[in-house]
Amino acid sequence: MFLACYQTVSFVVRCFFYEFRRQLEYKSKYNGNYLLIADRWFPSSKICSKCGDKKQDLSLNERIFKCVYCGHEIDRDLN
Repeated sequence: MFLACYQTVSFVVRCFFYEFRRQLEYKSKYNGNYLLIADRWFPSSKICSKCGDKKQDLSLNERIFKCVYCGHEIDRDLN
């Protein structure tokens, strides 16, 4: 019983994320925006949101992202 329930829930979750991604792709194309589908290991917290420079050595205990190229400072979670 548990396995059948798990498979059903798993199927519903996958369908939800597929529909969510499909809507994002459609809306971004409709509005003329660019949608970046990042994989699981994309280093988004290491890339400056202002200039795009990548910081090679960013440890987990650094909570403030400081770009050495443009000087932009922002919280790591918001970058």
